[in-house]
Formats: sequence, structure tokens, C-alpha cells
Amino acid sequence: MIKDPIKEISPGIFKIIHNTEELLVTLNLVPGRRVYNEQLFEMQGKEFRSWNPTRSKLAAAIIRGLKEIPIIPGNKILYLGVASGTTCSHISDVIGEKGYIWGVDFSARPIRDLIDNVSRYRKNIIPIFNDARLPSNYSMMVPLVDIVYVDVAQPDQAEIAIKNCNMFLKKRGYLMLAIKSRSIDVSKEPDEIYSSQIDILKKTNLEILEVIKLDPYEIDHAFILARKL
Repeated sequence: MIKDPIKEISPGIFKIIHNTEELLVTLNLVPGRRVYNEQLFEMQGKEFRSWNPTRSKLAAAIIRGLKEIPIIPGNKILYLGVASGTTCSHISDVIGEKGYIWGVDFSARPIRDLIDNVSRYRKNIIPIFNDARLPSNYSMMVPLVDIVYVDVAQPDQAEIAIKNCNMFLKKRGYLMLAIKSRSIDVSKEPDEIYSSQIDILKKTNLEILEVIKLDPYEIDHAFILARKL
């Protein structure tokens, strides 16, 4: 339990006390607007959005003890598997008006929802309807970035991350990779899958910094933080 009603745990990311419960929140970049029916809180003259760890793997990783959170105001981020924008919207809060997110997804419906409900109001999000396996398709749209964030439920998750890091990630930039083990191989134990994905990353110019299991918020998921050497 924290003593103060608001505690900043990383630039732009806070924990608050609400009705004796500790909640993860971000400062709302677009006051008054919700993205996924999350709670809004007015505290000390500011509006905060609750960040649900059962709806966001990044929130789950933070609550589960992620020590280093490289997302800071002004960051440029490539987000693969952006979907309809739940996690992306909280990252948008953190990076603020001087940061940018290029959000890639291959599914038309989520991208349409992202445009209609999120990026229309958050000008720091740039939706890209494309295949993350083919980064050359959007190479003219995306500059070098500080972070590549990957949440794609595909068997070749690590390979997709590597391709995009090689093309877009700055030296000493960060990879944030959410691994869904059941999308890779349902016949193997999750821990075996996590190890195999880590081994793939280690064979490249990526240094593994942290590995966080996301249970009970996301069953059979892990979150990897790595840095480009």
C-alpha cells in the first residue's frame, strides 16, 4: 500500500489509491474521453485513466514487477499488433503530444476501430493497415524509433520482432515483446516456448533485460524487455 494518493512510478505512469484499492493509471491526454470504458478519476486537478491489467499485457507486466519501463514522454514507438488501441492509448498518454506511435495491424476491423475511436482524438497515433511480417511495406512511413512494441499472436512472433528491430529500432533502443505461448505451439509447455523465443532473440543483436510471466492477468503469456546492442 502506498501512502500518498498519487505516486508516479515511471514518467507518465502512476499508482493511485481509490476506495482503499491501488490502481495503475495514466494521465489522460484527452480529458473526458474513454477508450475501452475504463474508469476516469479526477485527482489534484488532473484526470487519470485506469489501466486494466486484464486488458493490457503491458499493464500486467508493470503490475507483475517490470523493473525498467523505457516508455517516456517524447518517445517514438513502432507498435506491431496495435488492434483497436487499448494499450496503445495508454502509451499515447505517456509519450504525450511530442511523441508518436506508428500502429501496425493486418486486421481491417481493429484498424477501423482504432481510427474511429482513438487516433481521431489522439494525434500522436498513426494507424498503418499492413502486415508486420513485411516491414519494407511501411518503411517509407516509419522513421527510426526508440521502442518496438510487439503484440502479435503469430507462431513467428520473435522473427517478426527481429525483422522490425533490424529495420526501425535505434541502437540502444528497446524491444518490448508480449509472447502468447499458445499461438506458437499448443503442444508444448509455456516455459518451453518462452525459452525458445528468448533463444531466437539472443542470436541477434538484442540483449535480454527482463522476462515477466503475466499470469494470472494473461494466462500462458510472458513479456520480454530487450535492448538493441
